[in-house]
Amino acid sequence: MKKFYQEKPLSTILIVAFLLRLVSVIFSKGYGMHDDHYLVIEIVQNWIDGFDEWDYLPDSLRPENKAGGHILIYLGFHYYFFQFLELIGINDPNIKMFIIRFLHALFSLLIVKFAFKITEKVSNIENAKMVGWLLALLWFMPMLSVRNLVEIVCIPPLLYGTWLIVSNDKKNVLQFLFAGFITTIAFSLRYQTSTFIAALGLVIWIQYQFKNAFFYGIGVLLSIFIFQVCIDLAIWGKPFAEFLAYTDYNVTNAYNYVNGPWYNFILVVGGILIPPVSLFLLYGFVLSWRKHLILFLPAMVFFVFHSIFPNKQERFILPVVPFIIMAGVITWNYVKDKYAFLINNKKFISGSWKFFWVINTIVLIALTPSSSKLSRVETMNYLAKQKDFQTFVFESSNSGGVLLPRFYLHNWTPYYRITKEENAAFIKKSISVRKLKLPNYLVLGEADNLVKRLAPCIKTFGKVTYVATIEQSYLDKFMHWLNPFGNENQTYYIYKFENPKQ
Repeated sequence: MKKFYQEKPLSTILIVAFLLRLVSVIFSKGYGMHDDHYLVIEIVQNWIDGFDEWDYLPDSLRPENKAGGHILIYLGFHYYFFQFLELIGINDPNIKMFIIRFLHALFSLLIVKFAFKITEKVSNIENAKMVGWLLALLWFMPMLSVRNLVEIVCIPPLLYGTWLIVSNDKKNVLQFLFAGFITTIAFSLRYQTSTFIAALGLVIWIQYQFKNAFFYGIGVLLSIFIFQVCIDLAIWGKPFAEFLAYTDYNVTNAYNYVNGPWYNFILVVGGILIPPVSLFLLYGFVLSWRKHLILFLPAMVFFVFHSIFPNKQERFILPVVPFIIMAGVITWNYVKDKYAFLINNKKFISGSWKFFWVINTIVLIALTPSSSKLSRVETMNYLAKQKDFQTFVFESSNSGGVLLPRFYLHNWTPYYRITKEENAAFIKKSISVRKLKLPNYLVLGEADNLVKRLAPCIKTFGKVTYVATIEQSYLDKFMHWLNPFGNENQTYYIYKFENPKQ
């Protein structure tokens, strides 16, 4: 093994990275956040089953329907892939998601591969090994790599495009064109990467001459034409419909999500890369502008944009984390042997790296196989197996806007939600007036005031029989304990109405 690593370090790192991600493929079920399920998986399966419940597509019966700012290229991949799976007889939602996690795991290996190759090209093999191991083993990478997060999925095109540029020793203009095309695929996955793509073009202009920057720009425009103009023309009859809708929505709702100070993402990166090593890497990244502008400037422009924009959800910064690591490792390993202060504190630096790997390994072992939002998924899986299932009432009066993923239920009949504003009697009246299907199951989220909340449900819909309790995963329990308001992860109690009242 030692000989194999010496001869083929990248292959060794990729094998380890794959094995870790395979653990997440097998064991890390559920979904991480709202977006990686409800804006992708739920939508696509809804289409395949003959619906467009969230009005993502134009409809002659709804002439007012318009683009909502969605990533159609990513949705399109899942749509056609799910159709293929159903064509060969794979209909089970859990098997579909296993395959999707596996494909994402394979795709994420490109992050490790191209970061290694870029670092080796602009620096040396030792720095490349360090970068490779960091991206293979970083505590959050395996679990997030198998999620439907466009913030992760957009990274390989950014890295591959950068690799095409730094490896282009002969300054082949067609390779610059291809680099522009590939890099801009990231834009069609995550619109905010336009800041990175534009800054990368500026670096090419500065370092690789105007002609090469021109061909890079042609590649950018060609990619935009195919994946933005053509798709939106075919669906909406006008170019950039989704991009303009996305921009309008985010500008209008900039203050309706997680906000923070301008230095918020400095704290985020400083935290996820584990201090004090994160400080070493950030220091190296800032100094890298002198010798490695192609790694520094695009990532910095992206970083500054997100630091200025009010909406500061932590995952937004993920696309440039590999670039911060690459530039940080290269420059840090150079300066730590040049400055007297750093030379005199070698023991502290060495101890900091040991601390990093101990903490990272502990969290990696805990997080890699963990499931997220598992109780919501398993609740739907349980109801899907009940042969007499019609629909259900979700009693969520003690929580906020939690949704239950009907993709796993494989039934798009609307369920009914009892909230603080709409009690059981209100729901029952609405069902009667609209002549909707009566629920024959009841789901209660969390045990708080369970008996008190159960009583009006029984009074309104009839007697119930307790049938199951669906527990949270250990990660969900921890996240709920850490922040009960931001992580409404719950244990669910399922009851069956014996004879639902008309």
